Amino acid sequence: MIDVTCAVIIKENKVLVTQRSEKMKLPLMWEFPGGKIEKNETAEDCLIREILEELSINIEILKRLNASVYYYDTFAIRLIPFIALFKSGEIVLAEHKTYRWLAKHELSALDWAPADIPILEEFLQISL
Repeated sequence: MIDVTCAVIIKENKVLVTQRSEKMKLPLMWEFPGGKIEKNETAEDCLIREILEELSINIEILKRLNASVYYYDTFAIRLIPFIALFKSGEIVLAEHKTYRWLAKHELSALDWAPADIPILEEFLQISL
């Protein structure tokens, strides 16, 4: 089981979503950005580090959501999601193909990575 964090990042009532590159597993699928938790790292510290490394932005974590466990063919992940606020920086993509800032009602139209779907569904039930 691989522990991975992700962030539902909010800025001016829009949500940041990232599209996986052609070189990544699940190419061109959409996800909430984040990454793998390293040894002796908290989920919160991981998320702040990963968002800075992958997107060059700073966030403030607001709330933890329910983890999503997903079994792929050869591995399983426990996706630990958080709602966060965009704090500062200009997005520079280190790994992803592209990104979008979308209104909440636009999120369901994307082709989501399977592990992110339960997180999307939980987030859509939350009023901001």
